[in-house]
Amino acid sequence: MRIYMQTNAEAGETPRYVQLTLEQDLLGGWILLRESGRQGGRATLRREVFLEDKDAIAAFEKTRDSQIKRGYRVVFTQGAA
Repeated sequence: MRIYMQTNAEAGETPRYVQLTLEQDLLGGWILLRESGRQGGRATLRREVFLEDKDAIAAFEKTRDSQIKRGYRVVFTQGAA
């Protein structure tokens, strides 16, 4: 599951982006990857590991909702409902 969000470009500012990716690892756990930064700049990558899929999905949705509240808009989704 993947979702890409970004802010609208303000006057003279570079838009910021957030990409959330939820994937299963080889041992059956779940990994939530959060990549964020400015368009064309250096990105920050955070990784969070979950044992249960329901916990991982809840964290994915909570992060997505908090970014939308901060003014990010969804640009692209893959596998997300």
